[in-house]
Amino acid sequence: MSRIGKKPITIPNGVDVKQEGNVITVKGPKGTLTREFRPEINIAIEDNLITVTRPSDEPLHRSLHGLTRTLLANMIEGVTNGYTKKLDLVGVGYRASLQGKKLVLAVGKSHPVEMEPWEGIEIEVPAPNKIIIKGIDKEKVGVFAANVREQRPPEPYKGKGIKYENEYIRRKEGKTGAKK
Repeated sequence: MSRIGKKPITIPNGVDVKQEGNVITVKGPKGTLTREFRPEINIAIEDNLITVTRPSDEPLHRSLHGLTRTLLANMIEGVTNGYTKKLDLVGVGYRASLQGKKLVLAVGKSHPVEMEPWEGIEIEVPAPNKIIIKGIDKEKVGVFAANVREQRPPEPYKGKGIKYENEYIRRKEGKTGAKK
């Protein structure tokens, strides 16, 4: 059995979980998330617990077991607490700002990069070199943060670029003079 898949998920107070076939809807204080799961995996909601079981030990069922349980747990976590990704801009002249809801990045390109947040994503810029991305869907928050980071990934020589707050950039030594 999957160690993660066999753990039951506790539904906290204030969260409502509804099941219609293989479509699960989770409603909480921060919003509502809906996701369709594979029909091979059995999801049972009893009292304040969600249990995920698989019909057999086939490789497909084994791989879907833990995934389904984790996706459900992430939905419940998202509607109760939400998810946050923090990004730092490192480099002279690198800065971020908000124009309305658009994120505008000045990261050494010939033009400012404008990024429109997706539905369910909220962006904050507390300082010109800090970006905070918030939302209830873990997948959306992570992918949008990765798209922002992609505009100028950190480079290993000077460490300039957009990096996650807790990311460590392995630095490389620069060129040395050739001796003859």
